[in-house]
Amino acid sequence: MDSTDTRRRLGIGRALIAVYGVLALAATGRSFVQIVTRFDEAPVAYALSALAAVVYIVATVALIAPGRGWYLVAWATIGFEFIGVLVVGALSLFDPALFPDDTVWSFFGRGYLFIPLVLPLLGMWWLWSQRDRFARKA
Repeated sequence: MDSTDTRRRLGIGRALIAVYGVLALAATGRSFVQIVTRFDEAPVAYALSALAAVVYIVATVALIAPGRGWYLVAWATIGFEFIGVLVVGALSLFDPALFPDDTVWSFFGRGYLFIPLVLPLLGMWWLWSQRDRFARKA
């Protein structure tokens, strides 16, 4: 492990990892309970919550794991998360009937204090600020 990988897990990077980890646990728990107890009530919403949980788990691992490959995986998962929050947020706002129950990303993450909307922006900013360190490793 070199200093690039160590620095990635310090400061703002450490805070991002912590928040992604908490969201991974929260989304996993929420989706598990929703799917096990009442999946037939809102299968699309609950499947989207499970998808969000997987995205948060992979993003957390990618932010922790060393190397350029994981850096690229972090970009892909955080970018996917941002698109998901925007699409699901907009759909839930304009056509609430599509989601009879909330997902992690419904109403732009309202149920999670809008953290799902803000977090990927911070994550992409942070990854972008680290680009020179990873470009040299290519």
